[in-house]
Amino acid sequence: MTNLEQKALELREWIIRSLASAGSGHPGGSLSAIDILTTLYYQEMDITVENYDQKDRDHFVLSKGHAAPALYAVLADKDFFPKEELLDLRKFGCHLQGHPDRIKTLGVDTSSGSLGQGLSIANGLALAKRLDGIEKNVYILLGDGELQEGQVWEAAMTAAHYKLSNVIAFVDNNGLQIDGTNDEVMGVKDIGQKFAAFHWKVLNANGHDFTSLTTAIDRAKNYGEGPTVIVCDTHKGKGVSFMEDQVGWHGKAPSKEEADQALAELKEAF
Repeated sequence: MTNLEQKALELREWIIRSLASAGSGHPGGSLSAIDILTTLYYQEMDITVENYDQKDRDHFVLSKGHAAPALYAVLADKDFFPKEELLDLRKFGCHLQGHPDRIKTLGVDTSSGSLGQGLSIANGLALAKRLDGIEKNVYILLGDGELQEGQVWEAAMTAAHYKLSNVIAFVDNNGLQIDGTNDEVMGVKDIGQKFAAFHWKVLNANGHDFTSLTTAIDRAKNYGEGPTVIVCDTHKGKGVSFMEDQVGWHGKAPSKEEADQALAELKEAF
């Protein structure tokens, strides 16, 4: 098992623990996205507690803000706040809101939760870096169901128009959203062809394979002029057998018994 694989398993445990403690939240999309976040925060991006207040660093936008438990698990592990606070997720008075809030939580680059807005924010950050002469990237994670929002495509046009080579987007392509499959609600296929039509460079990756993700990111960083999207094939609830590819686990927290079962499965994977 590689270091990244082991780290992702540890983070999955914290996701389950925090959601079970909260009694609400979104396990499916957090578990489908955690391998992408692990690759970014532990291998690709230069975001640390020490440089957080500096402009000259990478930035990350979690556009699918309901996957906040995944981001919080990473930030706690990176020492932005104590891990024990993960167990206060969504509780009254806790800084760990149901969706990320940059004012309340150290380490969160942008508040998010209203789906469709993240890419616009990422574009603004990328343009600011250009104006300041900063050669760093803005990474953004979108949900596949989120692509049903029109603002995403307005922002896609903007990124292409301004040739924002420092925007690297990921799509968590797990095929499910709160009300069913994407195809049932409003089909978003073919995602790659859609972005290509908006003059983006398009790459594909296995969102649970660290070599695949790393290879795609390396290509994106050296792809030349204009923004790049990496369409990541993922499984909702990845790592927990009874949650995998089950739409019912989009926004339902595990009970104590379910959490114990999930944690037992994850421990067996070590």
